[in-house]
Amino acid sequence: MADPIKHALRRRRFQHGRFIDEEPDETLVYVVKFGIGVTACLSALEIASMGFLHSWNSEIFSAITGLTGIVLGVFVGRKT
Repeated sequence: MADPIKHALRRRRFQHGRFIDEEPDETLVYVVKFGIGVTACLSALEIASMGFLHSWNSEIFSAITGLTGIVLGVFVGRKT
């Protein structure tokens, strides 16, 4: 499959003796991709902060932690 996020969010269920694949909503796929992208950008910002300022920025880290929790919650909630 060309899109690994869409593949990971796909739900598979058993009904009437066969498996049925439910494709995720396109909006959900875009929101998850956006969340992953923002998390990557915030991680790069935290690394730059440590490299140039030689200090840990707890606000950036809390934003990274929150976004990671949201993205993981979407994956876990979608599979149930």
